Amino acid sequence: MTQQITTELRQWIVEQAKAGHSAESVLQSLKASGWDEDVAIDAMEETLRGHLNEQAVAQGLPPAVPVPEPDIGDSPLYLDGGDRQVAVLSMMALPRVVVFGGLLSDEECDALIAAARPRMSRSMTVATKTGGEEINADRTSQGMFFQRGETELVRRIEARIARLLNWPVENGEGMQVLQYVPGTEYKPHFDYFDPDEPGTPTILKRGGQRVGTVVMYLNEPEKGGGTTFPNVFFEVAPKRGNAVFFSYERPHPGTKTLHGGAPVIAGEKWIATKWLREGEFQ
Repeated sequence: MTQQITTELRQWIVEQAKAGHSAESVLQSLKASGWDEDVAIDAMEETLRGHLNEQAVAQGLPPAVPVPEPDIGDSPLYLDGGDRQVAVLSMMALPRVVVFGGLLSDEECDALIAAARPRMSRSMTVATKTGGEEINADRTSQGMFFQRGETELVRRIEARIARLLNWPVENGEGMQVLQYVPGTEYKPHFDYFDPDEPGTPTILKRGGQRVGTVVMYLNEPEKGGGTTFPNVFFEVAPKRGNAVFFSYERPHPGTKTLHGGAPVIAGEKWIATKWLREGEFQ
């Protein structure tokens, strides 16, 4: 017989949390009362996530929304990308960061660079005051966009990302390829669209908020060029074929997803970035 997560159980879990009891002690109490461990864990995670969201909204924060999430609950060493096994190198809960090993093959990295190179120009950023695009002094790279599904290579990578992150292909923006040479960088920023900016409602009409980012490293600079998360003192090295994924369940600095592209010191850096939206990106 399947155990049901009832309203009374959720209320009891919230009361234990308010009383200061640890998650482990609450879990042990549930198991002692006859609850299956997996069901008990699911009940705790679901209930406490909802409770924290209610508290956040009560404090004036935007409500949390579903986000892309790889199946890493049981700490797997590899995930199935459909056409490729992808390693899980490291993970962090807050911010939600997962570093993937071998998301792309060397051949795919080379092919993306070759296809992008003739189309490169000064990188633009979204102009949140108008909903358009603008040159931003904080971003000194060269870049270009592929349309979603533009080539067989792009479709293959997009399908792999969708499978790894359990997020629909159609919810992804077009893939962007960027090139950084010595001295260029992207200063720390958030990828979500600021709800207080006047252009944000226009931007959100194309698929809602951004809720996740995948940065794929296409080559290896000699020095510098890592992806930094200043709020948690974490840096991901730009290893060819690897990628870093992070998600943000609400457009707020509390997600701790402030990140940047550290200056390239020697050599050049090529990356491909994939942003994921709440809904279908038009």
